[in-house]
Amino acid sequence: MERQVSVIGSGREHEAAAEEVGRLLAERRCTVVTGGLGEVMAAAHRGAKSAGGTTIAILPGEAHTDANPWADHVVVTGIGHARNLAVAASGHAVIAVGGSFGTLAEIAFALRLGRPVVVLGDGPVVEGVPRAPTPAEAVETVLASF
Repeated sequence: MERQVSVIGSGREHEAAAEEVGRLLAERRCTVVTGGLGEVMAAAHRGAKSAGGTTIAILPGEAHTDANPWADHVVVTGIGHARNLAVAASGHAVIAVGGSFGTLAEIAFALRLGRPVVVLGDGPVVEGVPRAPTPAEAVETVLASF
């Protein structure tokens, strides 16, 4: 089984970093899992696809068509924000890029499940969760953790 890394977060200002994270993960033969919508999620998928990678979108709603255009595999949950647990659980590890309350929930779920988490740059501050200043360091840190 290929390694799966969940990329979580939000914010248009973080799209370039998320795209780089997605590309670097794909180059390391990791499948990129996200919540499947826009901003950071779409950018991570776009980066992964640019490097020939595979992507999984775990959607909060009920329509496959809500997924960003770079999603290879789409999981439609119909459970709204509760899908954050599935996003966190589906990765062998998690990289947070930007974000808000949903990102904090996903970090908490990942930690509860024993998944390694790395926060890139100025993402949410969570005690005990390592931070990485660059996309390359975030990817290296998370991949070294499992």
